[in-house]
Amino acid sequence: MEKELCISKEDIQRRVEALAKEISSDYEGKEPVLIGILNGAVFFFADLMRAIDIPTKMDFVRAASYGSGTESSGRVRLTKDIEIPIEGKPVILVEDIVDSGLTLSYLMEQFARRGAASLKICALIDKLERKEKDVYVDYCGFQIQEGFLVGYGLDCNEEYRHLPEIYRLK
Repeated sequence: MEKELCISKEDIQRRVEALAKEISSDYEGKEPVLIGILNGAVFFFADLMRAIDIPTKMDFVRAASYGSGTESSGRVRLTKDIEIPIEGKPVILVEDIVDSGLTLSYLMEQFARRGAASLKICALIDKLERKEKDVYVDYCGFQIQEGFLVGYGLDCNEEYRHLPEIYRLK
C-alpha cells in the first residue's frame, strides 16, 4: 500500500511534551493512574510517561474491536484487564487513536463502575470521520478528519507500527 506523511516525528515529539506538561500541571499533588490501551498506544504511552514530571502509576488494558480489518466490528472485547486497583484514584486512559469511540466508551463505563475518582482521556489522535460514540478527549494530540493512519504504534494488520512518523494509507 502507498502511504503519505501525515504527522512528522518532530511534531509528535513536540505535542507529546506539551500534553505531558498539561497533565503534570493538572495533576500536581495527585498521583494519577495512567492506563495504556494495548497495543497501539505503547509508543505514545512510553514517551508520555517519560515526559510527565509528577509521580504516576501505570497499567495496561487490551480491548479489541477491530480484529484484522480496517473497520470496527462494533463489539468490544476485553482481552487483558488492569491489575492495580483504581477505586478512589484519578485515572487517565491513554489511547493512540479515537476512531469509532466504541472502545473508549466501553472502558470509561467499566472503570467508572470500579470507582475511579475521575476519568479522563488522553489520545494522540482524535479522528473525526467515523464516530459512533461521542467521547470527549481531554488531552488531544492531533485532530484528523479522515483516513486510515499507521506508524508510531498505529498498525494495519500488525504492519507499520515501527515507523517513527504517522502516515495515511492510500
